[in-house]
Amino acid sequence: MKRGIFLGSAENIRYVFPEDVYHALLQHCDLPEKVFTREAVLTVPGDFHDVAYIFSTWGMPAFSEEEIALCFPNLRCVFYAAGTVQGFARPFLNRGVQVFSAWAANAVPVAEYTVAQIVLANKGFYQNQQMYKRGDRTSAAAHFKNHPGNYRVRVGLIGAGMIGSMVAQRLWDSKMDVLVFDPFLSDAKAEALRVRKTTLEEIFDSCDVVSNHLANNAQTKNMLGYDLFCRMKPYSTFLNTGRGAQVVETDLAKFLTERPDCTAVLDVTVEEPLPQNHPFFACENCFITTHIAGSAGKEVWRMAEYMLEELQRYETGEPTRYSVTVKMLETMA
Repeated sequence: MKRGIFLGSAENIRYVFPEDVYHALLQHCDLPEKVFTREAVLTVPGDFHDVAYIFSTWGMPAFSEEEIALCFPNLRCVFYAAGTVQGFARPFLNRGVQVFSAWAANAVPVAEYTVAQIVLANKGFYQNQQMYKRGDRTSAAAHFKNHPGNYRVRVGLIGAGMIGSMVAQRLWDSKMDVLVFDPFLSDAKAEALRVRKTTLEEIFDSCDVVSNHLANNAQTKNMLGYDLFCRMKPYSTFLNTGRGAQVVETDLAKFLTERPDCTAVLDVTVEEPLPQNHPFFACENCFITTHIAGSAGKEVWRMAEYMLEELQRYETGEPTRYSVTVKMLETMA
């Protein structure tokens, strides 16, 4: 039976891999419960020469190609029970090791969360509850009346990767019109998702909610600035459950100060946590959460289950579903 190891943060491994998944993994490989760190591997690299499978999640350490060759000469696969693999995958892929990611599993709660926020935004929930709590019921009711509700409204998605696609499908089920900006979205996929491809400018001009799902790379950094925010419709909402780096935060804060009718709902920021003097805290129409959209609680077990299923497919020779390639790293979050 092939040998596997858990690699990374012991706390995270215990959190993500439930007992039933661990015992199911034992049907396919020799996998001790001990979790190894990068330091432990590099201290005695010869002890890991027979490892075929690595199982990890948040906290997966990075290795250079030379270190992988030294420590894991017989490694076949890395099964990463979490989302983005940008921090570690490339050297493994360059060495011919297959990398599998549970990005699709992690995308599910983010998509669910995003759709929930869109539904609330189109009701004017955020500022409505804040005004009412301050005792100003008249302003709260007036703010609500300026919002369109959730039938045949227009929502703009910036990015149509795994999460953006899931959001689009759910919005279609609610009879919302979805516009998408994504240079990598093919006409065929757009038709399958029943969305309309368009420009960033039209999305900010015409949508009641604009939701960011861009991949985090050098090309998208600071992509969303003042010129775009100034185009937003009255009483519209900017939602970010993607990455903070795409937003010029000083520009967004300036816009929110100038346009108190509009709202920003941010689950991600450039710095996490934000410094106490950050301008967002002075904006009453900016609502910030502590990066809670992704898998949490029992939701994280779904990521481990996806990687168990990938191992089962790999072992039986069936087509796998969540393999990562070097080319995919160019557009993945």
